[in-house]
Amino acid sequence: MSLRPNADRPRGQGRPGGPRRQPPREVEVVEVKPLTPRIVAMVFAGESLASFAEPAPTAHIKLFLPDAEGNIARPVVGLDGRLEWPDGRQTMRTYTPRRFDAEAGTLEVWFVLHNDGPAAQWAAQAKPGSRAAIGGPGGRFFVDPTAALWWIGGDESALPAIATLLEALPDDVTGQIHLEVEDAGSRVDLPVPAGFEVTWHDSVGEPGAVLVDALRKARIGDETHIWIACEASAVRKARSYILDDRALPRPHVTTRGYWRVGEANHPDHDFGED
Repeated sequence: MSLRPNADRPRGQGRPGGPRRQPPREVEVVEVKPLTPRIVAMVFAGESLASFAEPAPTAHIKLFLPDAEGNIARPVVGLDGRLEWPDGRQTMRTYTPRRFDAEAGTLEVWFVLHNDGPAAQWAAQAKPGSRAAIGGPGGRFFVDPTAALWWIGGDESALPAIATLLEALPDDVTGQIHLEVEDAGSRVDLPVPAGFEVTWHDSVGEPGAVLVDALRKARIGDETHIWIACEASAVRKARSYILDDRALPRPHVTTRGYWRVGEANHPDHDFGED
């Protein structure tokens, strides 16, 4: 499920003398678990994951897809620290790592089978033994340990990120979670803390509209921390309402545009700030 912020780039990334990008790690599918008719969990493994860093909450990875023959392109690190692709860059999409098990050496990623895009097509037919490559993880979302009240919202693309966020919250926090999915059959189990109320919304009208409406109806104040990720246009409406209409403290607000209607590969650094 795509999406992810790009605030993870270390200073000096891609510059001579600065930190160098690591080539993508080649991995293999070892398990495919359907979660709903539209969402599948895929577990990757490979010796290359031995150096994979523990992802931060709501982190992102780059998934590099094989070509039609199943081949994985192999980039090299250039003199300036950037990756170079002698045989042509392979198709890449951004996803949230749902779970990394360092002891087992496995990485779980959720895919939404929502269209005929290259990643969705690959995920729909992938099986144990299918190969891909993974770059990352990236993203350094910080969970404020003093934040006691949350309003969290997202659509299907944000479900794995929300799951990692909920797992990172202290046990004594409270709040609301609003989730937009295709229908009741698209709901998944999430690690919801005891102090949270969860509301599932069937998608109606424009993508993200039900989330923006729920936010407008919510009882939120300056003490509320807000995290919302969904379609990019809806994210901008939510952010405008939170910061302009309600004037909540900017440091308490995290917004992410994970995808955009009509766009095949939305940038992973869309914070909805424009």
